[in-house]
Amino acid sequence: MVKYQDQTLDRTFAALADPTRRALLARLGERNGLSVSELAQPFAMSLPAIMKHLEVLSDAGLIAREKTGRTVACRLTARPMEQAMNWLNRYAQFWSDNLDRLAAFVEDNPWPTAPQPTPASPRAQASPSRAASARGRKKSTPRGPTRKA
Repeated sequence: MVKYQDQTLDRTFAALADPTRRALLARLGERNGLSVSELAQPFAMSLPAIMKHLEVLSDAGLIAREKTGRTVACRLTARPMEQAMNWLNRYAQFWSDNLDRLAAFVEDNPWPTAPQPTPASPRAQASPSRAASARGRKKSTPRGPTRKA
């Protein structure tokens, strides 16, 4: 078992685990250099909550914040994402190779076709107990007395 210890990668995946943080990154991917209030606009949460999410993204190195006067602008940084993609690509290659080998095996060794069942006679399909007793449907009982007030 390989023990992979890279705190940068751990922080990247932890930051990407939250859907709000992924949505914030997606907004920055569409338009880089948004202010915190512009980033927070479509979310139904408080500005302090957005600030906490941005802090996690900043700690992971996924965004950089720049303060100009009273405005804090955020921009996307790619380096941690590249490291995560490199890590994921190794496993994508592993699965791709395994699935290619499986496809080659299946093509070389096709499954045998299953024999088709022979149709049985109608008499053989019915059970003897069912054929001997033909009970009719139970009729309902008469309606009981009604109360009139």
